[in-house]
Amino acid sequence: LQHHPRCLLCDQAPETIRHLMLDCPFSRQAWHETLAWLRIPAPIPNQEPTLMDWWRHAKDDTPQAQRMALQSVALLVPWPVWKHRNSCIFDNATPSLDTLVDRIKE
Repeated sequence: LQHHPRCLLCDQAPETIRHLMLDCPFSRQAWHETLAWLRIPAPIPNQEPTLMDWWRHAKDDTPQAQRMALQSVALLVPWPVWKHRNSCIFDNATPSLDTLVDRIKE
């Protein structure tokens, strides 16, 4: 099975799990839209070494009433990003931010 070494979602960098979940402009926009949709005032993942580090930092900056929603986001965004990436690889789907965000919102 051949695999393109560059990220299929943005075609801007080598694909690593860190890039796919935290650094990819496509994924970052999905994070932004999801956090905005849920009205969670946390920053999108940025310079943190891991998703867990981002979550710990964001949790401290998120009001108590919204922390459960933040926990959901930390779990619900990565899986659809991964599935969307796989759809692009295995089903020749075209990256679509609207499709991804709709799946996250489901």
